[in-house]
Amino acid sequence: MTPLAAAANENLAEISNYLIYSSMAVYMLAFFAHIAEWTFGSRSKVGRTAAALTGAKEAAAAASAPAVQVRGKGGATAVLDQPKVTTRSASGARDVPDGPGAAGGTVQGDLYGRIAVSLTALAFLVEAAGVVARALSVQRAPWGNMYEFSITFSTVAVGAYLVLLALKKNVRWLGLILVTTVLLDLGIAVTWLYTDSDQLVPALHSYWLWIHVSTAIFCGAVFYIGAAGAVLYLFRDSYESQLEAGRTPGRFRSSVLERLPSAASLDKFSYRINAAVFPLWTFTIIAGAIWAGDAWGRYWGWDPKEVWSFVTWVAYACYLHARATAGWKGRKAAYLALFAFACWIWNYYGVNILLSGKHSYAGV
Repeated sequence: MTPLAAAANENLAEISNYLIYSSMAVYMLAFFAHIAEWTFGSRSKVGRTAAALTGAKEAAAAASAPAVQVRGKGGATAVLDQPKVTTRSASGARDVPDGPGAAGGTVQGDLYGRIAVSLTALAFLVEAAGVVARALSVQRAPWGNMYEFSITFSTVAVGAYLVLLALKKNVRWLGLILVTTVLLDLGIAVTWLYTDSDQLVPALHSYWLWIHVSTAIFCGAVFYIGAAGAVLYLFRDSYESQLEAGRTPGRFRSSVLERLPSAASLDKFSYRINAAVFPLWTFTIIAGAIWAGDAWGRYWGWDPKEVWSFVTWVAYACYLHARATAGWKGRKAAYLALFAFACWIWNYYGVNILLSGKHSYAGV
């Protein structure tokens, strides 16, 4: 590499670092805007909105119910209202409407929420530019070490969230948790995982880097969204159980949890997200095995990274099987989903930092 090219790459690396730090600053502003959305969403409005939803549903059911004619003595008839019938969508399910969202149905809360989403989108664009600048500085895919993996992971996670919003999915409740996690991920990346731009070891010089690692990053980002849904499901389900038992939760707990989707909706959301990305995780492991065959002459060698990738696959397979089985829906399945994502996190941080194997290269 010529001195001029080396200087250009070094400048691109500095630009990448500047963009990553700038994205963190914008994410911080988005974090405060999300806090404002939850804070200024009227608590009383939450209760009124939930009551209105329930009342409208009951009124619609009563209006659609046909009248019943009863013939009495002497041929006289009387018109009676159709008796109310309560149905359940599934065994043990509650007929609870989704909450109005983080804004609580108020104009002020919605304004802060829109500002938060706009700032999140801006931070995403700045961070994505930082990832691209890092790729240009090393003239390869920016996934050769844990620092590059981390900044790309958070970019993909935010991108997936914004795509769901663009598709009109009810996921704005995820914004605060997502931005908080992204700030934590980037903080760890720039503080402890940072590695100077460098070329890859020979084993990584393959087109499989673009295929295998990119799918691993995408799967991890989407698995994270599914795990966030599972965590919130556990909180919301506990809250609904409290109400069902006749207990009165605290004011703060009610204010937050009443604005979330129902436990049934969160359970369905988490399941669908995990089920959708699981086939791609299967492909990730297969692609890694093929790449290992090209690079090391064997498809599978029980390397720690390979072992924990398989353990993660088994955990998610068990979750999907359990979720499809009536006896394992709900909290048990949610715990299993969180265990599966914990395996993925360990496979990334624990295996890379604490264990040694053929996947131990490029510093961290």
